[in-house]
Amino acid sequence: MRSGSHDTTSLAGARWEALGSTVVLRLTDAGALAQARDRVEHELAAIDRACSRFRADSELSRVNARAGRRVSVSPLLVAALELALGAAGATDGAVDPTVGRALELAGYDRDWSLLPSACGEPETPAITVRRRSGWQTVELDAASCEVRIPAGVRLDLGATAKAWAADRAASAAFADTACGVLVSLGGDVATAGPAPRDGWAIRVTDDHRSGPAAAGQTITIRGGGLATSSTAVRRWSHAGHTMHHVIDPATGVPASTPWRTVSVAAADCAQANIAATAALLRSDAAPAWLEDRGLPARLQPWQGPATTVGNWPAQRPVAPRETSRQEVLAQ
Repeated sequence: MRSGSHDTTSLAGARWEALGSTVVLRLTDAGALAQARDRVEHELAAIDRACSRFRADSELSRVNARAGRRVSVSPLLVAALELALGAAGATDGAVDPTVGRALELAGYDRDWSLLPSACGEPETPAITVRRRSGWQTVELDAASCEVRIPAGVRLDLGATAKAWAADRAASAAFADTACGVLVSLGGDVATAGPAPRDGWAIRVTDDHRSGPAAAGQTITIRGGGLATSSTAVRRWSHAGHTMHHVIDPATGVPASTPWRTVSVAAADCAQANIAATAALLRSDAAPAWLEDRGLPARLQPWQGPATTVGNWPAQRPVAPRETSRQEVLAQ
């Protein structure tokens, strides 16, 4: 991993909207772009049908609607739930897929783009959540492809499914094209296959929709994944308060954290995103927690300079002429 910007003008790329976010596809072979995009779109559509909380016809919505009963699901949703429950166990419950009801009570009951604009900085919301259960109460039978959640519980896979979708899409596109692939889904970045000569240049910022000149840092990776979790961007107004989407399972309300964004590099995008979300919830203990796990990371507080962990590169000034339109922005 290195800091700085590189010439990536030889890369092929495409950008479009899916899963309520921006998809960025980069390839080392321009001739494979159409084939790779078709495969990525196919993978993302499958994840959306299985895991979306906002589609009435999704498998996840069916599980939520039948809470208290055993529901037959596809192997794809089983894999998504296994990842989510594994993340909960690995983070001591900090990343918990049973926070769906808490998100609804905070006003996140439809696609984020349809929510009222935030009215200021995140604040402690005036809502009360009675905790009914946690991730340990989810009954998943992978062999029979059945799942049961307690009555009153609603699942949300937002902390794992989007990054996992980026991993699956990048791997599928590489399998079809045999060239280097990068997929960014809302700033969660997954790679597969051989990297460009100088690596994949990624601009780490608060908001993946920002331009290359936005405040942040440009780094390069040669493989694996990179994810950023933030309380500064996905915000909305509800009941006179500014909310965000990172729920503290211990309280059932949007987390209070000193970090506006946490970016983590890992072996794949899903593991990077799990760690970044958990770090937001661990507040001041986050740098040591990431260090113990050997994960390079950049933690940006609300005030002051960023804190880096492991071999995350030191930030250096970047001249405007070094900025490349081929850089991928990480939320």
